[in-house]
Amino acid sequence: MTYLKAFFALILAASLANAIAQTPPPAGSLKGDAWVHSSDSLAAAVQQADVCLPALATGGSVYCGKFKAIPALSGAKVPVILFLHGSSGLKLKAIGEWQQWLAGLGYATVAPDSFALEGRVTYASPIDKDAYERIHALRASEIAPVVAALRNSSWADMGRLILAGTSEGAVPVARHAGGEFAARMLYAWSCELNYFVKEPRNAFEPDKPVLNVISATDPFFSRSNGWLGNPSADGHCAGALKGNARASVLLVPNAPHTLLNLPAARSATAGFLNLLTRP
Repeated sequence: MTYLKAFFALILAASLANAIAQTPPPAGSLKGDAWVHSSDSLAAAVQQADVCLPALATGGSVYCGKFKAIPALSGAKVPVILFLHGSSGLKLKAIGEWQQWLAGLGYATVAPDSFALEGRVTYASPIDKDAYERIHALRASEIAPVVAALRNSSWADMGRLILAGTSEGAVPVARHAGGEFAARMLYAWSCELNYFVKEPRNAFEPDKPVLNVISATDPFFSRSNGWLGNPSADGHCAGALKGNARASVLLVPNAPHTLLNLPAARSATAGFLNLLTRP
């Protein structure tokens, strides 16, 4: 009888898994008509970036504000995290809290404003993959202008520059092919084929550190999403980072999609950065 119960339990579990895998996707939506940055909107994305500078960089107290309003500084150069926000933009409260926390640890952060582009497309998932790819290209174009601005700053240690992003913003982090970053941090993205990309197109450098933090049951990129589009997905970046001895993946149980400030995520981030940027 015990074996029969176990057998029927397996059948039930398989049936439930199959039902989840075949869940019809909800109706997505698209708004806006601007898909490509202009030179003006790229410049504005930098100037409107949310910045937090640690006391070591300012020579006084922590500065958190817009890039364009950074005051005259008399401090030292510090490691910098270039952070690409998700589809909600900089209005997501968690980003500012995360930046302030990092400033307290001695790290500068710069989060460019993708919505400096007037009429920038917004969406409710799922939409078609061609549309997603155009958005990923838009986000990727925001990296170079920030790097150029940092090179002209008095406080950015360009030898300790880190590229980071969450959700929509983590896709260009995984795909970036430049060698100017010492490390990468990806939150709430799995680096896998699914509804969000035509192909992963990851461009990780095998000798550089990478941190991936994601919920074990991310509502968008794990198999808990019935319309993920990849029934064999792992739901994290371990497969893409195979062979990189300097890569770390943290799966946070029962975490939401936005998990930057969860204790486990902060602990992993602080430990990763400490090992990476210590003198």
